[in-house]
Amino acid sequence: MITAIKAAPRLDSRGNPTVQLDLTTEHGVFRAIVPSGASTGANEAVELRDGDPSNYSGKSVHKAIHNVENIIGPALIKSGLRVETDQKKIDELLIALDGTKNKANLGANAILGVSMACARAGAAAAGLELYEFLRRESGAKKPYVMPVPFFNVLNGGVHSGNKMAFQENMIAPVGASSFSEAVRMSSEVYQHLKQILTKQFGASAVGIGDEGGFAPPISQPHEALDLLVEAVSEAGYEGKIKFAIDPASSEFFKNGTYDLGFKDDAPNPLSPEQLMDLYHSLLSKYPIVLLEDPFAENDWASWTEFCKNCPVELVGDDLLVTNKIYVQEAHEKKACTAMLLKINQIGTISEALEAANLAYRYGWSVFVSHRSGETTDDFIADLVVGLRTGHIKSGAPCRGERVAKYNRLIEIEEALLARGEEVVYAGAKFSAASRL
Repeated sequence: MITAIKAAPRLDSRGNPTVQLDLTTEHGVFRAIVPSGASTGANEAVELRDGDPSNYSGKSVHKAIHNVENIIGPALIKSGLRVETDQKKIDELLIALDGTKNKANLGANAILGVSMACARAGAAAAGLELYEFLRRESGAKKPYVMPVPFFNVLNGGVHSGNKMAFQENMIAPVGASSFSEAVRMSSEVYQHLKQILTKQFGASAVGIGDEGGFAPPISQPHEALDLLVEAVSEAGYEGKIKFAIDPASSEFFKNGTYDLGFKDDAPNPLSPEQLMDLYHSLLSKYPIVLLEDPFAENDWASWTEFCKNCPVELVGDDLLVTNKIYVQEAHEKKACTAMLLKINQIGTISEALEAANLAYRYGWSVFVSHRSGETTDDFIADLVVGLRTGHIKSGAPCRGERVAKYNRLIEIEEALLARGEEVVYAGAKFSAASRL
């Protein structure tokens, strides 16, 4: 039984306050720390902040903490719901207490912390690892699937101070034989990339963006991809490491055009058709296996048109915001083939699982993701194994809040193998991991 819930402000990876929550049961104290996004979808669940300019420039979270301790906590304790069996009912109670469609009343940052902590407490009460608890909650089958890690090694967009419009350029070690080998291969490429950038642009070019990737003085997509080609070649992993791009295009969409020069003094507006041509050119030239948010969240027509002949996994992030309502709409409009899963976009673990399962029923893939304002909480590492999504992105192999997830996944893989469990590394089949 839940006996106490306490919350406190802590810092995320960008130095902004977020909510840390401690939930107490007879089995111990279970902690969760909520992430925060910089590039956010308009339809995401609301992150409640105080708006007081004298306190963290308006970003303090005392209202959310008050809601945890004075509204959510007492109601949850009074309910008598059990963490080991009632995760969905707990989340339904949280949603009902808020009473809005987007959690604007109590705040998704308040609600999610409780939901995460309840899942951890439920796993402990059931005598399970968190990933196994989540697997059972989601209804996923076995064997366990270890994901391909997609490392964001070149940052742009609103995640960095350079002039590159595209937000993320990722490497994906699909040719590895295990998760631990995948991390090693990608870390080696990351170090080669650092050397290349230093030699080509000078020491200042290896400053990093919000997600640990480098932010060199480049502005064009092909410049980033050429650098990745060189780094992979120097590391000796040609053919084994593929690429992925997240332009986060909502950030540079205005008045019907996409301005790739939105961070520069020289505007470079492209029509949706011109941007489609650019993507097809990049897909034909480089070993790209995944494209995320190539069009703005309200540009449905472009999504649908591009999806007709997109040869790689087409992931909706801002378009879907981990919400089954938008997943259903995208399915009806044939707008994409995969859902990005960010737990704070929707605000409860049960709703995230429901959205993922709906995507699976449509034959889609699910791609688990961190946020740019991250914490050292490694919940999503267990989530990606429990849901068998086959791929995860948590930034570069750099910065503690990023590698916390990768290190937890290495621990999970080691523990499963030590127990003699059947473990599959998703590899080139990452898009079909739920069906392996």
